[in-house]
Amino acid sequence: MSDLSDRAATRFGISISTGEDLPENGTLTGILERRTIRRYADRAVPDGLRKILLACAQSAPAKSDLQQYAIIDITDADRKQKVAELSGTAWLATAPILLVFCADIRRAQRICEMRGKPYAQNTLDSFMNAVIDASLAFQNYVTAAEAAGLGCCPISQVRRDLGLMAELCALPDGVVPIAGLAAGWPAEERDVTLRLPPAVVVHENAYDDTHLAEEIDAYDQRRHALRPTPPDKQALTDKYGIADFYGWSENQARRLSVPDGLTNLRTYLEKHGFNLC
Repeated sequence: MSDLSDRAATRFGISISTGEDLPENGTLTGILERRTIRRYADRAVPDGLRKILLACAQSAPAKSDLQQYAIIDITDADRKQKVAELSGTAWLATAPILLVFCADIRRAQRICEMRGKPYAQNTLDSFMNAVIDASLAFQNYVTAAEAAGLGCCPISQVRRDLGLMAELCALPDGVVPIAGLAAGWPAEERDVTLRLPPAVVVHENAYDDTHLAEEIDAYDQRRHALRPTPPDKQALTDKYGIADFYGWSENQARRLSVPDGLTNLRTYLEKHGFNLC
């Protein structure tokens, strides 16, 4: 089994026929081995590396070359503390790197004004394009940071209170937080999280989930064998009780059965410069 094939098998927890004939590749190996890191050493990330990683983020593809995103680099300790409080994620206050990636249509609107042209693309599709642009830059940053030896953790909870987060980051209308990103030198060991098998995610030519139930059951068993969830970590036990077998799908179904608290996005967007028609 090749290095890449072995890494892919570890990622899915099953033997899969892929990559056997491919040569070793550090980038592909790094992606297949990636882990989410939430604990960081008390060690600064050099300014030169910080700037190169941001340049890597800006090297991502962008829809029609519009580059409709903004990155807020939170370096002030007090602001980091406030981001941590607003996100309900205390450890963010000590993350060496803390970024907020935003969808940004304001820049395009201002450029049209600068050139004496109307801005006629404030639509739901434009918002989606801006979100995708921000997401591509976000992933480029993660790939680059991890290649440089840093650990990363995405943070959706920066959308927990959009109004206060926007105020903290001085975001004008047309700019909305999409996701936060914490990074630093790893101070913990993490195993590789098993992902859903390709049979569930990858569809050839047409979508087909005929065998979803059996594939999910098998996936639940594989994850449970590696990292079982103790009863005190089961979600919503007051509503659903303690399950004898608590697999990945049971956990996700419980989480999805109640609102996640990030429910004010549409209202915020409509009040802050986004026309979702």
